[in-house]
Amino acid sequence: MPYIPHSDDDIREMLDTIGAISADDLFATIPESLRLRHPLELPAPMPEPELVAHLKALADKNRPGEVSFMGGGVYNHFVPSVVWTLAMRPEFATAYTPYQAEVAQGTLQAIYEFQTHVCRLTGMDVANASLYDGATAVAEAALLAVNHTGRTRIVVSETVNPLYREVLAAMVSGRDLEITTLPSERGVTNSAEYGRQIGDSAACLILASPNFFGCLEEIESGEQAIHRAGGLFIMVFDPISLGILKTPAEYKADIAVGEGQSLGIPRSFGGPLLGLFAAKKDFVRKIPGRLVGRTEDAQGRTGFVLTLQTREQHIRRDKATSNICTSEALCATAATIYVSLMGKAGLPQVARLSTERAHYLAGKIATANGYRLWTDQPFFKEFVVETPVAPAKILAEMAQVGIAGGIDLGRYFPALDSHLLIAATEMVSFADCDRFVSGLERLAAGKRLVEMQA
Repeated sequence: MPYIPHSDDDIREMLDTIGAISADDLFATIPESLRLRHPLELPAPMPEPELVAHLKALADKNRPGEVSFMGGGVYNHFVPSVVWTLAMRPEFATAYTPYQAEVAQGTLQAIYEFQTHVCRLTGMDVANASLYDGATAVAEAALLAVNHTGRTRIVVSETVNPLYREVLAAMVSGRDLEITTLPSERGVTNSAEYGRQIGDSAACLILASPNFFGCLEEIESGEQAIHRAGGLFIMVFDPISLGILKTPAEYKADIAVGEGQSLGIPRSFGGPLLGLFAAKKDFVRKIPGRLVGRTEDAQGRTGFVLTLQTREQHIRRDKATSNICTSEALCATAATIYVSLMGKAGLPQVARLSTERAHYLAGKIATANGYRLWTDQPFFKEFVVETPVAPAKILAEMAQVGIAGGIDLGRYFPALDSHLLIAATEMVSFADCDRFVSGLERLAAGKRLVEMQA
């Protein structure tokens, strides 16, 4: 049945019943400074039949077999079929927060194994049972640093994913906290700003490597600067990169956070995702969410339990470390299966293949007429290209021949409105790369791509 809005009389009757004069009375306990005074930018509601038809029209735009050079935080890595065959077993697919440990040992063990894998990947001491995504992991890490240091300023590099920085700004907006954004130069943080921007009021420094532009940051100087100032160092990482690059622990990070989608989770229009959060043992009682611990029962048998649940459901609000009230347990299970399958040999192989494909593609594009690499900084599986043709036109033309050509950086950085962010993983072949470059050259020459074979 189509949705029928309540009438004004219905609303007045509800308010009279509860003794309120207006809808604003329902929010009287919320401070004025925290109230939203403008409407959310949401489309108007639709009757269900119209909504279903609209969603079907959107789905019909999908192109099967598309070659993807998209990145920006969500990547097209191979997902072995066994990952979701196991993850979608009923005991995993239907399980929620396993409060009753005696009937949820399998789920708890899977989460415990996930935490163990995250610690092994990052080199950190402890990991939690997952957050919503990489963006909320960054924000939660910053809030942990604020609560731990008692300071009110968060320093974050401009090269951290802009969507992560948006979420960070949203999550601290209701508190008297300040965000200082460090500028970048040609794809990496301007290290000269460390001395000027990091001071005694900085709770933390947030750096990403590989960063949003795919570049590898010079981490050491930033880590040393924030630690000299008495703040915490938060490192954002790509889990696949840890197959061949130094770990956050080796960079002396206090907290390591990242997006776990690369670990066996399909892209699925950008979600669901999986937040990775690991830290030094000093912060074990301040980690958001919850931890699964391993113990022994009275007969000496191994058992698993939820522990250190310092969230609002379990503790006084003013003592809670976070208001995170669930975890991405199904995605965490899939990531656990993926990492277990890939092992110590497979994960480095995926990282090497992705790096190989990306550098091959970058080399080809650098020699294409009118195109040039934006920076000469070392990169992992993603890089930025300055284009002679508007990125929007490139992406639209490439889509017509079954190629997802990257991300228009002008969307996030107006000064880079003629730049594309391009990623390559083990899922693209050298032939795919050659075909992509051929398309770029045709566009630079003023030709259309409709003649190209999809």
